[in-house]
Amino acid sequence: MPLSLRIPPKKEEMITKAAIKAGKTKSAYILDAVDEKLGLVNDREKTIRELAGWLSHDEAEELRKTTDIFNQINDEDWN
Repeated sequence: MPLSLRIPPKKEEMITKAAIKAGKTKSAYILDAVDEKLGLVNDREKTIRELAGWLSHDEAEELRKTTDIFNQINDEDWN
């Protein structure tokens, strides 16, 4: 179903740039944002929190320590 939005020019420019950076159309980018806002998309943190519900405290702590590497950037990897 078509939907029309009146978006201020500065916001449209921001959306256009972000969509290009993400390799998406503006429509796809906006739909992704709507899905995220409605809670229809699980981000990594939300997924881990949902999965961690069945872990013991010690297991959850071990998972946090094990996956902490994903939050680090090694500059040598990019040179």
